[in-house]
Amino acid sequence: MLSNLLNFSGGPGALPASVLEQTQRAISALPDTGLSILGTSHRSDWFKALLQEAQDNIRGLLQVPDRYHILFLQGGSSLQFSMIPMNFAAAATAPAEFVASGYWSRKAIGEAAAVVSARTVWDGEAEGYRRLPAWSSLQRSAHAPFFHYISNETVEGLQFTGAPESIGVPLIADMSSDFLSRRFGIGDYAMVYAHAQKNLGPAGVTLALIDDAMLSRIPGGLPPMLDYRTHVEHGSNYNTPPVFSIYVLNLVSRWLRDEIGGVDAMEQINLRKAATLYAALERQPEMFEIHADPGSRSSMNVAFRFRQPHWHEPFLEHAREAGFSGLEGHRSIGGLRASLYNAVSESAVQQLADLVDDFARRHG
Repeated sequence: MLSNLLNFSGGPGALPASVLEQTQRAISALPDTGLSILGTSHRSDWFKALLQEAQDNIRGLLQVPDRYHILFLQGGSSLQFSMIPMNFAAAATAPAEFVASGYWSRKAIGEAAAVVSARTVWDGEAEGYRRLPAWSSLQRSAHAPFFHYISNETVEGLQFTGAPESIGVPLIADMSSDFLSRRFGIGDYAMVYAHAQKNLGPAGVTLALIDDAMLSRIPGGLPPMLDYRTHVEHGSNYNTPPVFSIYVLNLVSRWLRDEIGGVDAMEQINLRKAATLYAALERQPEMFEIHADPGSRSSMNVAFRFRQPHWHEPFLEHAREAGFSGLEGHRSIGGLRASLYNAVSESAVQQLADLVDDFARRHG
């Protein structure tokens, strides 16, 4: 259990202890049915009720208006990178527009460009993806079929605050790594999506919130599995959905609602966690370098490195001996990364900050 409590992995991320305990019991037998969750039919009345409760919980936590469809999809955000342009830009006369703010947004642009015309309105690559642009600085087109961005870059530790001002173009955001970590105005968006393995549960399910008005933009002739209307029509049960992943997602939504007190309470906890760790790193400026510029730093992912690389492995070994896991940086930029997703407690973050301080005292 200690390793679960000190899991700072970038994904799959930590899960709440109460959710892990309930999941463990459900693998043997669900309290409602006596069947294992792993052998429960997606056509059962029990699962239909589970889908409805999961939708209701998400709708309640984020105050999602009825005009938004809440879908549980497969394929992760990576499938959405191509599915979104196939549905919403295939017949467009102008390119879909994107912000390239880091590793995953570059992936999204590459996938979209394979099926439609895609235009990058801003790219932070030349600066090493260390900052985010001001929304007002972007030259956007009022004719684009949609404007897409990733709200939080997990690799580089960058996070946008707020949505860009509307110019009449559908706004679509990948919120995979900060969904349910803070409040946002869903009414600003035509679509928001998030794969589960950060703040929602295990890998296998992707949540999508889609304004009903967007469905009229979808062209005919798409394969049914790649057409959002199929999943709306069948209530996220067109083919065999990831029953287990949706079950755990629902447990997480209950935990956030009942044990944490909702999204606003979670946001305050997350801000305190991030402030604690950033402060510890900033106390040792000669030893640690934080990847992101101060104005763009994420409250979910803290990417940092030693200024003297020879301390990297000793620090990781020291962390492992103390029970920490998941602190290795992403392979694309190296260094270290601490992911402070919802289920990572304030106590765990304080222990990591203490570890940073202790290591600096010993070796600084």
